[in-house]
Amino acid sequence: MVQRHPVEVRPIESASYRLLILVGRPLWAYRTEAAEAALVLLGWCLLARVLPGWAALLLIVLTVAGALAAPVIRRRALGTLGRGRLLRGWESAARHAGLATLNDRIPKVRRVEQIPAGELLRVRVADGGRVSELEDAAEVLAAMLEVREVKVTRDRANARYASVAVIRRDPLAVDAPRPWPLAAAPRLSLWDPIPVGVDEQGRPVTVRLVERNLLLGGEPGAGKSVAQSLLTAAAALDPDAELVLLDGKQVELAPWAPCALRVVGPDVAAAVAVLDELRVEMDARYQVRLHERRRKVSPGDGLPLRLVVIDELAFYLSIGERKEITAFATGLRDLVSRGRAAGIIVVAATQKPAHDIVPTGVRDLFAFRWALRCTTPQASDTILGSGWASLGYSAADVDAAARGVGYLLAEGGEPTRLRSYHLDDAALGELAARAAALRASTGSGAEQPAQASPMPASLSAVSGTER
Repeated sequence: MVQRHPVEVRPIESASYRLLILVGRPLWAYRTEAAEAALVLLGWCLLARVLPGWAALLLIVLTVAGALAAPVIRRRALGTLGRGRLLRGWESAARHAGLATLNDRIPKVRRVEQIPAGELLRVRVADGGRVSELEDAAEVLAAMLEVREVKVTRDRANARYASVAVIRRDPLAVDAPRPWPLAAAPRLSLWDPIPVGVDEQGRPVTVRLVERNLLLGGEPGAGKSVAQSLLTAAAALDPDAELVLLDGKQVELAPWAPCALRVVGPDVAAAVAVLDELRVEMDARYQVRLHERRRKVSPGDGLPLRLVVIDELAFYLSIGERKEITAFATGLRDLVSRGRAAGIIVVAATQKPAHDIVPTGVRDLFAFRWALRCTTPQASDTILGSGWASLGYSAADVDAAARGVGYLLAEGGEPTRLRSYHLDDAALGELAARAAALRASTGSGAEQPAQASPMPASLSAVSGTER
């Protein structure tokens, strides 16, 4: 490793140093443009030796115009000029933000990548600098660059580097809704990651639900139903997975009813009964795991994943008899806390899971959180977790017209701003019908009896017990 000795005082401001600062630095900042101009001038000088001056100039102009007429060359030329302008702006902004070190070094941009929101910079901090200083200076940098926002993310592998997103526009708010890329898939597996949207850089965002539970929240009209449908559709198109639907409004999950083992409407007592059945099955699955000396379900072991989708969670926790509400909260807490390794996954949606509606003992067990537009930062924190709004991750900042935009806290440890894929009513109906036909053809459609047996056939086949 190269040893670097810290500089404790600024360089002596001699006449040559001032000349370097006043002349050398601007010339170096415009080095790309200067090199291009020098190349054109050199070409004209060489042509002027064999042609009249005006003819040489005309030939140079026609050559440059012809080159710029090619889209590839034009994009590259404009990109080079834009990069130079950005780097000059970055240098000025970094100095105004107080990021220059004692030996007059600033964080250096090592790479510039175009993204839908603006540019993504890979920045290397100077000797003696810290990425946290970049984070603290984000507002000043954004103001000096005259952009919408500057986001700084520390490189997890190297503390000297950071990714700096220069946000010039909100691509999630202006882009047209994108259709779900798996809408035409003939068959899916719930074991695989589920694409749910795109982030600010245009990259697909996926969620892997196995051994996870997800809480989805947001104000009415924010896009919860569509976001929840993406996850439900992935399970419906997996004939090896099982669906249980608890629909507080009766209409949101209705298209998936033909694919489900159980469907419960706005009936808290019936919902409690289904949760009790699920808990019995959960314990039976763990008995199977204990017998086989395995800790959790895995693909191909005969125990299907079971997705429990709850729409309007607040209804089941606030409407009805106190005894039933308590029983539902107790059953849900047990299922969320112990069901993951048994292959039972819970996806619950509600407007605002405040502690007076959704007990914190239930809410805090959901590892994955998805916050769509909220009315206040506090409401956003209620979904994502306390403190995220103060760090800049607040669904209250989402534009009211940006349906489906929000923050997803899943893999990675930090919320990701994304816009969910879209499923309109026609696409959703066609997909649900196709999923029901797939399940009918494989013999995994909805059960007809009104009461579920304590141990499904899948468990009996693995454990060898009688039903």
